[in-house]
Amino acid sequence: MGSFVIEGGHRLSGTIRPQGAKNEALEVICAVLLTSEEVVISNIPEILDVRNLIIMLEGMGVKVKRLEKGKYSFQADNIDTSYIESPEFVRKCAALRGSVMITGPLLARFGHAYFPKPGGDKIGRRRVDTHISGMMSLGASIHYDQQVKAYYLHIPAGTQLQGCYMLLDEASVTGTANILMASVLAKGRTVIYNAACEPYIQQLSLMLVRMGAKIDGIGSNLLTVTGVESLGGTEHTILPDMIEIGSFIGMAAMNRSSITIKDVSYRDLGIIPESFRRLGVNLEQHGDDIVVPSQESYVIESFLDGSIMTIADAPWPGLTPDLLSVMLVVATQCRGSVLIHQKMFESRLFFVDHLIDMGAQILLCDPHRAVVIGHDHKFQLRANNMLSPDIRAGIALLIAAMSANGTSVIGNIEQIDRGYEDIDLRLNALGAHITRQ
Repeated sequence: MGSFVIEGGHRLSGTIRPQGAKNEALEVICAVLLTSEEVVISNIPEILDVRNLIIMLEGMGVKVKRLEKGKYSFQADNIDTSYIESPEFVRKCAALRGSVMITGPLLARFGHAYFPKPGGDKIGRRRVDTHISGMMSLGASIHYDQQVKAYYLHIPAGTQLQGCYMLLDEASVTGTANILMASVLAKGRTVIYNAACEPYIQQLSLMLVRMGAKIDGIGSNLLTVTGVESLGGTEHTILPDMIEIGSFIGMAAMNRSSITIKDVSYRDLGIIPESFRRLGVNLEQHGDDIVVPSQESYVIESFLDGSIMTIADAPWPGLTPDLLSVMLVVATQCRGSVLIHQKMFESRLFFVDHLIDMGAQILLCDPHRAVVIGHDHKFQLRANNMLSPDIRAGIALLIAAMSANGTSVIGNIEQIDRGYEDIDLRLNALGAHITRQ
C-alpha cells in the first residue's frame, strides 16, 4: 500500500491543465462494445480505474491500441462470449465500479450479460435497481446465479430488446448510461424520463449519435431513443474533468495561492464556480481558463434572510456530490460557518474525523450532514497520519495536508490514483512538496 508524505505550508503558483473526465471515460469506453468497427477516443485519463477497465476489455477480446498518451483505438469485432460468462470475468467486474456499464452494451449486442454487485469506493450503499429495472423494462429476463454471485440478464431466444416508456426511480448517471446504451439497439422507440443529464451523459449521447444512434432530448431529463439495427465507428474527445478542476480550485484557496487552470470547458462546469464563490473564493474566467487569485481571507456567504449557508449535492444541473469533500475542507479555513449536506451517500463524510484531529472545527450531525466553522486562517491545521478511504475523501485529505503545519502522511493512496493521474508530480510542479513512497 503506497503513501504520500506531504510537507505542508507551501503556496502554489503557475498553470495546470485538468485531465480528461474519469466518469465520462468509463462510459464512452464501455460504449465501444456496441459496434464491431473501430472507435478512437482522445483525452483518456490514464488513471487506475480507467486502465483496469481497458485491461478488462482486452481480456474480452477487444483490440486496443495506444496511439499516443491519452489517445486509444478500440475495436470489439471478436468478443469472447464464453469468457464474459466465466466466474473469473464476473469477479473482475465486481472489483471495478465502472464495469457496471458494460452490461447494457453486451445485452444489446450479444443478448446476455452478467451484472455483478459493483465494487469501488466504500461510501455507503450504491443501488443498482435502476440499471436492472431498466433492462427488464426493455424485455430482458433475469435470475440470480448463486455460483458466481451475480445477476444474469438475457434476452429470450428468438426475441430482442423492445423499446418502451420508463420513468427512472432516480436520476442515476451510470443507470442512465447503461439503459441508454442498451436502448440504442432495441426495436422501436424508448422513452427515458428522469434521465440523468450531466455533461458526461450528453457526451455519451453525442458519441452514440455519431455512431448512428437516434437520440432526441440530449441535455434534458427526457431522452427519446429510436432503435437502429447496428452502430458504426467514430472518434470522440473526452471533456476535462470537472471534479479535478474543482479540486484545483480548492487547493488554491486552502493555500491562499494564485493558479491558472487551463482549458476547463467552462460552459460544462454548471454551478461549480458559483458554489465556490459562495465560500468566498473569487474566480475569474479568462476565455476557457479559470484564474484563482490569491486571497488572504475567504468569507462564506449567508442566505438572504441571514441564515447559515447550506451547500448540498443534487442531480445535474445541481452540484455534483463528488466535490462536497473538497468544499468541506476549503470551508475549514474560510470565515463563517456552512452546513455541508451530502444527500446521496451515507458514509462519505466520515473522513472528517481526520480533519478534526488536524484541528478543524467540524460538527458531524449525522452520516449526511456536517457543520463547518471556519478558522479564517487564524489557526493552521496540524499535520496528521491518515488513510484515504475513497477517491474524493483522499484528495480532500491531500488538500488539507498541503495547507497543514508540519509533515503529514496519507496511506492507501491507490484510492487517489484511481481518480487523479500523476497528482503528486503535477502538484509539485506548482510548488507543492509531495513525496510518493
